[in-house]
Amino acid sequence: MKKIIFSLLVAMLLSGCVAGVLVAGGATAGGTIASDSRSVKTMAYDKQIAYRVQQQIYADPDLANQAHISAAVFNGVVLLVGQAPAADMRDKAAQLAQQVPHVRRIFNEITIGAPTSPLVRSKDTAITANVKARMLATTNLKSGEFKVVTEDGTVFILGLTSQNQAEIATTVARNSTGVKRVVKLIEYN
Repeated sequence: MKKIIFSLLVAMLLSGCVAGVLVAGGATAGGTIASDSRSVKTMAYDKQIAYRVQQQIYADPDLANQAHISAAVFNGVVLLVGQAPAADMRDKAAQLAQQVPHVRRIFNEITIGAPTSPLVRSKDTAITANVKARMLATTNLKSGEFKVVTEDGTVFILGLTSQNQAEIATTVARNSTGVKRVVKLIEYN
């Protein structure tokens, strides 16, 4: 029975299911949410914003068929990453994101070029996992205050934190395997 519950918790954590972890995980989830400086309402808005931005992009035939664009959101700040074949498509993605309610700011980091390969994307996923794990293992870092996104070897760090915490997070990311560069998109509180 313990193995089933543990497997269920791991699956929910990996899928980003906070509500399920709250029900099944009790104190574990409380610690995760308590370390996040955003309110529960803001976290819900962020998930909703990311979903709506991604839906806007998928609904556009040119963007859906010719580009590879992902949206990440932290505290109402949208990060657009990926590749588009032309600048007008890059700009169109940002315009679509701006139409979504509760968006406070957009960082358009979409590069002009062909979409990256599945191999590059899987390496990016591994880099993100490594950076997050190293942040979690850093004792003097409040890792819940950050969102980490990797695109073509570039690690983007979004967050709402102190300057000291931002520097620690940036150092951890810079010293992680496979990272080409780190971009801080952090708001200071």
